[in-house]
Amino acid sequence: MKINNVDLEQAGAFVEAAKKDLSKALKSKRVDGEWSFRDGTAQFRAALEHAQGTTSIEADAPPFLGGQGSKPDPVQYCLYGLAACFAQTFATIAAEKGVVLQQLKVSAENQVNLAKAIGLGDAPAVERAKITVVARAENGARLSEIEQAARERCPGVYCLTHPIRLEIETKGA
Repeated sequence: MKINNVDLEQAGAFVEAAKKDLSKALKSKRVDGEWSFRDGTAQFRAALEHAQGTTSIEADAPPFLGGQGSKPDPVQYCLYGLAACFAQTFATIAAEKGVVLQQLKVSAENQVNLAKAIGLGDAPAVERAKITVVARAENGARLSEIEQAARERCPGVYCLTHPIRLEIETKGA
């Protein structure tokens, strides 16, 4: 059965498998991309693999940072990921609770201070991020409960609210 474009049978089967073996809840994600040195092209491209194939995406810096602005910039993709992750979590939790959504729009925004990125100081690059949700359901009284659960369960929110160890490895060709 699908509610809010969420296949509850598939999602439920995954939850049941994870209940029996928590290691099933661990999923690895990876993006492999490459910088383009050709003039007139987007600066970075990657192929994202998913269950039904591969989707190619490209990023380009805005002109004031040396790009052409021909594609979304990396920060826009970060915000897209946050908005999509929160929307997926929100819609899934609503479906789990039997709440049929009539509308769900999610915006993610931040203000980036590029001073550090361009070598002009040590100010934090981003001091805050904001998610705005516009949702409608017949049982609108449950929307704040769903929002709170999404805030607690969304992996994208977790990434912004908890320190994550970062490892960087540089290899020569």
